[in-house]
Amino acid sequence: MACDTPADGTGAIGQAVDEAVLRATFPDAATRRAMVTTFGAATLLAAIADVLPLGIAREAMAQPATPEKRDLRIGFIAITCATPIIMADPMGFYRKHGLNVEVIRTAGWAVIRDRAIAREFDAAHMLAPMPLAMSLGVGVASPQPWAVAAIENVNGQAITLANKHRDKRNPANWRGMRFAVPFDFSIHNYLLRAYVAEAGLDPDRDIQIRSVPPPEMVANLRAENIDGFLGPDPFNQRAVFDGVGFIHLLTKTLWDGHPCCAFAVPASMPREMPGTFAALMRAIVEATAYSNAPANRREVAAAIAGPNYLNQPQTVIEQVLTGTFADGLGQVQRVPDRVGFQPFPYHSMAIWILTQMRRWGQLTREVDYAAVANQVFLALDAGRAMRELGLEVPADTMRRERILGRDFDPAQPDAYLASFAIRR
Repeated sequence: MACDTPADGTGAIGQAVDEAVLRATFPDAATRRAMVTTFGAATLLAAIADVLPLGIAREAMAQPATPEKRDLRIGFIAITCATPIIMADPMGFYRKHGLNVEVIRTAGWAVIRDRAIAREFDAAHMLAPMPLAMSLGVGVASPQPWAVAAIENVNGQAITLANKHRDKRNPANWRGMRFAVPFDFSIHNYLLRAYVAEAGLDPDRDIQIRSVPPPEMVANLRAENIDGFLGPDPFNQRAVFDGVGFIHLLTKTLWDGHPCCAFAVPASMPREMPGTFAALMRAIVEATAYSNAPANRREVAAAIAGPNYLNQPQTVIEQVLTGTFADGLGQVQRVPDRVGFQPFPYHSMAIWILTQMRRWGQLTREVDYAAVANQVFLALDAGRAMRELGLEVPADTMRRERILGRDFDPAQPDAYLASFAIRR
């Protein structure tokens, strides 16, 4: 829903201005929190208002900027992680916010990346690690500044094994097996590596990992080119549907609430096309919130199952989105939060990804983890769009996580990285 609260400092727009003013006045997060705790936000803002006309700023922000460019092309991969980006087309979320968007189904992540760099896409569905790697110049010829404007989905992945491996449920027994992941720079790659490493296997020596476009994973499993994959839905469920594999585990059991895909934009878009960027953010965040509501999941499944989008049997999409699904082992599982859709790009997510890029030799130089996270994961912009739509915004961009039985403190990334015996 659109925000129609008057810009009087008490509504969403006023809160957005106030937050921006406090961040600008006290750019150090620790100092800002300490000042707010000591004096209270209202007292600080009153003092600042003596020299800065907050009322004028709120009034200006109350009028949404006109999009500088309305006709946009957004590339996507046909997986359920892209649900908000896809369903925003047939269900009218882009049009509601004044945009004429063409969503373009794309074959694989390398193609998405290359077409995004060539600016054939105005924005793109990307794996959350991709803008980090691109911005750092990792895996590309030169740095390509792209940003994560919003997280698209959390959880929603699984490890699927070929039926012949039903007796190999312990990853310690996977030596010599061949696995697929969607892309080198993916949560899938990092979680699979971490999972087998916790079982004592070196993912670069004891198993094979190859990148396979998600739509080709089931065919490769059927042809016995791979023994399993850690990949996105609907292809885990499609392997069960086709009788060629079973779901070994959902990745939420490894890291509940982990990010996967993202809505990515050129890093220059918020500056060069602020009106277009704001409209896109409102459309994507609203579509994400709608997709996340359990009551809407069947409607959303119907909207995205067709040939222009996922091109999958609707029953497969429904099993993924509703969390009631056959596991390929003769059981029907009920996991309502098998996949979730939440837009906030926590900086702690980015920092964990960067530690894994370092762990496995993709990122060979030291970086300021927090600075890169702040630059690439646009938490402030996502929070502003969420607040304008009446959604709850996290109080902090950092949070501690429990990942594969280990605590991850984003304030101590080097200590976390040093704790692993198996790494490159």
